[in-house]
Amino acid sequence: MNAASKLLEGRVAIVTGAGRGIGRAHALELARHGAAVVVNDFGVSLAGEGTGETPAESVVAEIESGGGRAVVNTADVADFAQAEAMVQQAIDTFGGLDILVNNAGFVRDRMLVNTSEEEWDAVIRVHLKGHFAPLRHAGAYWRAEAKEGRQRTARVINTSSGAGLQGSVGQATYSAAKAGIAGLTLVAAQEMGRYGVTVNAIAPVARTRMTEGAFDTSAMALPEDNSPIVAWLASEEAGDVTGRVIEIDGSTITVETGWAHGPAHDLGRRWEAAEVGPALRDLLAAAPDPEPVYGA
Repeated sequence: MNAASKLLEGRVAIVTGAGRGIGRAHALELARHGAAVVVNDFGVSLAGEGTGETPAESVVAEIESGGGRAVVNTADVADFAQAEAMVQQAIDTFGGLDILVNNAGFVRDRMLVNTSEEEWDAVIRVHLKGHFAPLRHAGAYWRAEAKEGRQRTARVINTSSGAGLQGSVGQATYSAAKAGIAGLTLVAAQEMGRYGVTVNAIAPVARTRMTEGAFDTSAMALPEDNSPIVAWLASEEAGDVTGRVIEIDGSTITVETGWAHGPAHDLGRRWEAAEVGPALRDLLAAAPDPEPVYGA
């Protein structure tokens, strides 16, 4: 870990799902820029099953060998009490919390009609509740700090996906969870801004355990290609950027424009069902075509 510009000097970060892949790359990059990092990893397989491994330990060792500060956390981020304890660990160990990078997740890809209830519940739980629970507890801490006159320049970086923004065939559950994270980001940005908190999301593209095997990943970006954008969003410099979803694909960053009001027709009275078709077809003709669903 060389002496990078100390963009995050003195700041304290939590990165969830940081034992491998994109999360690991984020933890190393934040540490390289001077942040103390709580390296969270529950130690699960790609499908979310417990493995007993703690890859977070090797990430912490790598950070410490480069002169950085880090600590292992093995919380299940979708467990409300464990998420609270993780936030408290950051405060107790490093004296506060400034940055929350919600990254943990796994996939159980199925066509919609083949998806089991258990698969749906598991994926929604780890992605969506696994974003909500740490964000809820970190937000409560930042609100309390602001009320005590110690407002922190706090940053949240959530992890959505092109699957959640444009959709992905064979990934209905994952897509629904990632779309939910984008919606959560918009609301949290508005609600938490008064406490000095910005909330953004990235939609990363990378060759990881999650993508390998699903399709040809040979030309995909590397996990670490996403992390400089996260480091900047986590910095004090980024205080004017909030409520945004940013796709990262190797050397290309794209600001996603998301849902917006399009063409409209006010009839001035209650619609009759027979009138809807012609009017709606005119509006659809005037609206931009939707982005194609991945795999369509």
